[in-house]
Amino acid sequence: MADTPVPGEGPIRPVSVSLHEGTIAALKERTGRRGMSAYVEALIQRQLERDRLRELIEAAEAEHGLVDPAAVEAKRAILRGEARNSADAA
Repeated sequence: MADTPVPGEGPIRPVSVSLHEGTIAALKERTGRRGMSAYVEALIQRQLERDRLRELIEAAEAEHGLVDPAAVEAKRAILRGEARNSADAA
């Protein structure tokens, strides 16, 4: 059994997808006819990354519970440089 390539790797193969006419027009306007495949490939890879991240978050939440919103905001304040004392924000 051959290894399945990861997203962004392996040979390029044509596929057929159905899109709304307005979507196709906007895509062509943004990319031109020749850049459509690369643009769609990048979008799909980004969505796959988001899907995997969501799965990791859900698994962590199932194991450890939901994150405390106050703790998240405290960490954001540190990243923004707004926290006076990082020990207080943690």
